[in-house]
Amino acid sequence: MTSLPEPPTSASGSPRLPRTLATDLASYADRPGQPLRLSGWVHRRRRLSGLTFLILRDRSGIAQVVVKDAAAIAQVEDLPEETTVDVVGVASVNAQAPGGVEVVEPTIVALGAPADTPPIELWRPTITAGLPTMLDHAQVTWRHPRQQASWQLAAASLHGFREALDHHGFTEVHSPKLVESATESGANVFTVDYFGRPAYLAQSPQFYKQVLVGVFERVYEVGPVFRAEPHDTVRHLAEYVSLDVELAFIDDHRDVIAVLRDVVAGMVAGVRSRATAAVELLGVDVPVVPGEFPIVHFREALEIAGAPADEPDLAPAHERAIGAWAKETHGSDFVVVEGYPTAHRAFYTHPEPAEPQWSRSFDLIFRGIELVSGAQRLHRHEDYVQALRQRGYPVEPYASYVDAFKHGIPPHGGFAIGLERWTGRLLEVENIRQVTLFPRDLHRIAP
Repeated sequence: MTSLPEPPTSASGSPRLPRTLATDLASYADRPGQPLRLSGWVHRRRRLSGLTFLILRDRSGIAQVVVKDAAAIAQVEDLPEETTVDVVGVASVNAQAPGGVEVVEPTIVALGAPADTPPIELWRPTITAGLPTMLDHAQVTWRHPRQQASWQLAAASLHGFREALDHHGFTEVHSPKLVESATESGANVFTVDYFGRPAYLAQSPQFYKQVLVGVFERVYEVGPVFRAEPHDTVRHLAEYVSLDVELAFIDDHRDVIAVLRDVVAGMVAGVRSRATAAVELLGVDVPVVPGEFPIVHFREALEIAGAPADEPDLAPAHERAIGAWAKETHGSDFVVVEGYPTAHRAFYTHPEPAEPQWSRSFDLIFRGIELVSGAQRLHRHEDYVQALRQRGYPVEPYASYVDAFKHGIPPHGGFAIGLERWTGRLLEVENIRQVTLFPRDLHRIAP
């Protein structure tokens, strides 16, 4: 790992060693006796007869410091777990130490006051606390190596997401999160006081990314979205990170699905290349992305799931059944369901011209849970006006959005991926809150 440059001297003016990260200790195996400096947290203290092991943790992993001097041992006794410290010592080869190298003859300097006892036993291999305790103390819970690893998967996925889209000529954009009207009719919104008049937290960047394809043709955004829907389930949040994509000059939604496939492949590649240690630590079953996603029409999906033919949407049990079918029939963790009923999709969704009761929309199901929603959108102004009127929506609240389509927006479509849901399915966790840094839901707005 690359360390940031350090100042050449300490605050007292004495020479200062550059910082070594825990995972870089292995490079000292052929340099025993070399002085070095570690900085991090007191992860664990193991007291033995005549010596103490101080286990130090930094962003890269853990290192073992052997303390034999009586005064230093007494000092370590006064450094509770999670106290931040600087350790200057000498590299020594020990096959049983992490990375095969430990630090001996240490000089230890506390970088702050002794830490309070953490609410989570971070030194244990796995977290034994219940989820409410973990969430109440998320600031500390995320220090646990396994928790850190789950976010490393998310971060690596984000890198792969951006890299795949950059490769395809997309431009990253950022849209406002305060808007004048609800961005997706039918969903609840969070109202805020905006200088004495009502405004809303954006439910998605949908409208903005659509009009921006009239500027850049291909755009994507990574940002928070807000849903005031009173869901209290293991798969819903009131705020989550949405990975939004929109592309222009398409023939139909199948062009969008093709880009989605490449994006998911890029996210998987990012996990494999940038989160190897996390994959190994957590035992992640990294999916194989097929050359093309298997695709079934909504009508067929209902039959596969054993659902009534007049169902307007897929329930979670249906998604699990379709995911199991895809795995058994196609050997795939992924399956696309296309052609949802137009009446039950957003008003901006393009209907199938030959069968307008079915839409050019789709969902991607990943390991039995809907991960992505997408569609071809309407792109003609008159179609928007008609769609709004057919659903009984007034045009005026959408005027600034709809009027953009008077100025030449090309045929386009897009999709959105929920980052937390993606990470949750990679790890196959029971509750999406387990992989959310600071979840916001029906009951929680802190920490």
